[in-house]
Amino acid sequence: MTELNQLVSEQLFVILSVVTVLVLFLLLIVLIQSVKISRMRKRYERMMAGAGVEDLESLLLNLKTQTDSVEDEQEKQRRSLMMIEQRQRMSKSKLGMKRYNAFSDQGSDLSFSVALLDELDNGIVISGLHNRDSSYVYAKPLEQGSSKYALSPEEKEAIELARLEGRT
Repeated sequence: MTELNQLVSEQLFVILSVVTVLVLFLLLIVLIQSVKISRMRKRYERMMAGAGVEDLESLLLNLKTQTDSVEDEQEKQRRSLMMIEQRQRMSKSKLGMKRYNAFSDQGSDLSFSVALLDELDNGIVISGLHNRDSSYVYAKPLEQGSSKYALSPEEKEAIELARLEGRT
């Protein structure tokens, strides 16, 4: 034991030097970590300042709830848009009109044919024939641009004008 005491007393300076360096090194690490934690805390407090919640978990749950709400609203809008697009395809948005003189011996271009078509060329063609004594109006249904009833050349031209309007 005396030998051990003697060895320790001889090497005491070296042991104390190593322990001192080790303590200083650990103190430096603690200071660096303290600065990092302080910076992180400031960023955390800045982030949480306008959130209206006290902790990060509440903030994340709140954000998740808001995200779910936005996704639900977006899905409703997507369904609504699809329904509007379907209705729009069926709307009679293409129009073609041809004026003409149905009776060449009298009158002027008072007769007409009007075609109203949707995107699939379904719709109606309306023709009005006018002379000095009377007027007649005819309507014929159209499916894909044709009718089961005979179409006059003027009605065919009105249908073609409506089709061309849909391409522009």
